[in-house]
Amino acid sequence: MINTYHHIQEFLKLKRFAMIGVSRNAKSFSHGLYREFLDRGYEVVPVNPHIPILEGQRCFPSIQAVFPEVTAAMLLTNKSSTQEALLDCVEAELVSVWIYGISGEREIEPSILRLCESRNMQIIAGYCPYMFLHDAAFFHRWHGTIAKFVGKYPS
Repeated sequence: MINTYHHIQEFLKLKRFAMIGVSRNAKSFSHGLYREFLDRGYEVVPVNPHIPILEGQRCFPSIQAVFPEVTAAMLLTNKSSTQEALLDCVEAELVSVWIYGISGEREIEPSILRLCESRNMQIIAGYCPYMFLHDAAFFHRWHGTIAKFVGKYPS
């Protein structure tokens, strides 16, 4: 269920998913990642309660409000909002959630993790998505190489 290379590859095969916590600031990491996925042909649905429109696309206030519904989401929320966002994903009955900005399942509240497991939700806990994108910039490929070298790359 957690952090396997297979789950990451399955997530990346999806062509439509929500990105929760994407910023309106074009220089932010989350906005850059949003733009990267769009440029690669993904349909990324932005979710942020503070932004009505992002780059001309409707931005939804919550994952439950997304229409048409999605089956997966990438969380780019700050750590204080991550657990709540994950619970929202459970409520929305998502099947896959990639949580950026944490260093593994130990950062997920055990009761929330059990709830996700009971719903058969696939969780990717951590990892920078850029490391897994085909033809990513050199820095991102290097990040992946270092992760492999130190044993932090998913198997």
